[in-house]
Amino acid sequence: MSNVTVSQVATRKELRAFVRFNYTLYKDCPQAVPDLLEDTLETLDFRCNPAFRFCDAAYFLARIDGRIVGRVAAIINRRANERWSRNEVRFGWIDFIDDLNVSRALLNAVEQWGRERGMNSMVGPLGFTDLDPEGMLTEGFDQLSTLCTIYNYPYYPQHMAELGLVRETGWVERKVFIPKGEHAANNDKYFLVAQIAQRRYGFRLRHFHSKREIRTGGYVEKMLGVINHAYANLYGYSELDEQQMKWYAKRFLTMLDRRFLSVVENAEGEIIGVGVCMPSLSRAVQKAGGKLFPFGWWHIAKELWLKRKHQILDMLLVGVLPEYQDKGANALLFADLIPRGISGGYEWAETHPQLEDNSASQSQWKHLDCSIHKRRAVYIREIKAD
Repeated sequence: MSNVTVSQVATRKELRAFVRFNYTLYKDCPQAVPDLLEDTLETLDFRCNPAFRFCDAAYFLARIDGRIVGRVAAIINRRANERWSRNEVRFGWIDFIDDLNVSRALLNAVEQWGRERGMNSMVGPLGFTDLDPEGMLTEGFDQLSTLCTIYNYPYYPQHMAELGLVRETGWVERKVFIPKGEHAANNDKYFLVAQIAQRRYGFRLRHFHSKREIRTGGYVEKMLGVINHAYANLYGYSELDEQQMKWYAKRFLTMLDRRFLSVVENAEGEIIGVGVCMPSLSRAVQKAGGKLFPFGWWHIAKELWLKRKHQILDMLLVGVLPEYQDKGANALLFADLIPRGISGGYEWAETHPQLEDNSASQSQWKHLDCSIHKRRAVYIREIKAD
C-alpha cells in the first residue's frame, strides 16, 4: 500500500505548489491546458477573491515520501447551500496520480473537513462559483481542452466510482462548425427570426468601440447581471453580487475581444442577452506554461491582437433573460456572431459546458452543424457521522 500523507496548505509557497502540481501532472499531455498561474492564485487567495465573504475553504496536498502526488480544495459555499437547501462541502481543483490510495486520502480529507463543519454530503468538482471550472471530464479525453474548463485523465471518473461517489448531474460541450455549404442555408433561420424579433419587439444589438466604453459604462457588470438571472435556476448556481461582478469585470476586460462580444437590448435600452466569445487561447497558454510572466504574455498577446488566422472560437458565455428566451433574442445573438466567425476564417466554435437537462439551452443549436464532443459530470457522496 502507498504511504500517503495529506496535509493542509499553510503557506504561500505551498499554495504555489498546489497550483503547479497540475502543470507537472499534465506536462506531457497534448490535450491539457494549464490554469493561468496568476489568476488561479488570486482565485484561491482569501485576501483577493470576494467569494470568501460567503465561502470557507481549505486546500490539501497528498504526498508519498515527500513528493506531491495529489491536490484538492474543500469549499463550503454558504450562499449556495442556503439557496438550494443543501448542507454540502464542495471539492474542486482535484488532481491525483493513478493511485486509488491517493484519491481516497484526498477525498477523505475533504469529507473530514466538511464533517467538522456540519456538512452531510460531499460534491464536486465544483468551484466557489459557476464562473470557476467545474465538472469532471468523462468523455472527450482526446479533445483539446479550453482555458476555462477542466481537463483530467480517463482514470479520474473510474476512481470516483471505486470510492463510492455517484454521478449527480452532467454537462455537454459541442463543437459547432462555422456554417459552410449546405449548412450555410440554416443561417437564414437565425436571420429570419432575428429580423422578426427586431421588428416586433424593438430588440437591437449594441457594439462597443473600446474597452474604455465597456468599463466606464459598467457593461460587464450589467452583462453578469443578465447571467445571474438567466442561470438562477440552474444546478447549484451561486448568485454573483456587486462586489464579485466588479472583480470578474476587472479580470475579463484584460482578454475581452470586442469583435466577439454581442449584446442584445430591448426597446428601452436594457440588456436582455449576451454572447461572449474569444479566439481560443489553449495553444498559447500551453506554450506559456500557464504563466503570464515573464514571457508568457507574449504568446497570449499574439493570439489576441495579431491579425492571424485562427481555427477555434471559444464561446465563454451565452445568456438571455428568461422572459425573452422565446422571443428571438437568442437568434439575434447568433445572427450577429455567425458572420463574425465566417469573416474571421474560423473552422468551428467550442461551446461552454451546458447542463444536459437544460432543454432551452440544448435546443438553440438545432439549426447548426454541430456535435457533442465532450461530457463532464459532478459526483456526490454522503458524509457519514463519526
